[in-house]
Amino acid sequence: MANAIVTVTARKKMLQARAGEITLPKITGFAFGNGGVDEDGTVRPPGEGQLELTSEIFRKPVSGYTMLSDTQCRYECTLENHELPGEKISEVGMYDEDGDLVAIKTFTEKGKDSDIEMTFHLEDSF
Repeated sequence: MANAIVTVTARKKMLQARAGEITLPKITGFAFGNGGVDEDGTVRPPGEGQLELTSEIFRKPVSGYTMLSDTQCRYECTLENHELPGEKISEVGMYDEDGDLVAIKTFTEKGKDSDIEMTFHLEDSF
């Protein structure tokens, strides 16, 4: 099972944008959560129909992005020392300027200490 998905909401918006019905909203931030694993620590695969993370705890604007090729972009978001200390992050999503999650990734728990920064990268590719 895949641990990273593009949401149905995102695919619907891409289809509507291609038809000229809407302008595709840009990616503006990352959502962080601690619900990407079950009680045994097994990674839960995200569902394409999810509208939110399993257990969202924080949202933050993207720190930047890098165009890797004509069909691939890497988005980056850095959690500063004071953000989410003591949390165990196990899911992250990208949201657009409408506030809708467009991609979700789940993974094993990553502990966040108060004396470190953590940078997350998610790639968007076609």
